[in-house]
Amino acid sequence: MEGGIFQRSVVFVLHHDADGAHGVVLNKPLETDLTPVLPDWQPYVSEPAQLFQGGPVGLDSAMGLASVPGQMQTDGVVSLFGSIGVVDLDHAPEILAQHVASLRVFAGYAGWSAGQLEEELSADAWYVVEAEVGDVFTPCPEELWQSVLARQHGRLSWVARFPDDPTMN
Repeated sequence: MEGGIFQRSVVFVLHHDADGAHGVVLNKPLETDLTPVLPDWQPYVSEPAQLFQGGPVGLDSAMGLASVPGQMQTDGVVSLFGSIGVVDLDHAPEILAQHVASLRVFAGYAGWSAGQLEEELSADAWYVVEAEVGDVFTPCPEELWQSVLARQHGRLSWVARFPDDPTMN
């Protein structure tokens, strides 16, 4: 995707079915921490300890993702896959923090209506790859797009080395 929040974005799809899909952009930190919006959570977020823009939809809402060691169940986290779950940000952060290894908070999300994501995939607008837990909580989000593609086989590992503007090469 060219331009805006989706340029060189890594989107972690949280849910996809016949009614649509939604996810969060993992590599777009905002220039603010959580203090203005969720001050009680600020001490517990993973580095970089910033609020991330999860996408262009619902920017007035926040969503937390956490890694729960050993894939254990804990109050305040709904499991997605493996050790990753969605955090109930209404839960007491000081209690929940005892049970999570990593935490990231996103303002907004990426959303697709029924069939929209499939159309974009058919048009080769996205590269689809398997996520790793470390992708969600990387301390270096500015390097995530390139590192995710570089670990792929074939053409995608080559794409990882493209300059931002290939016409300037």
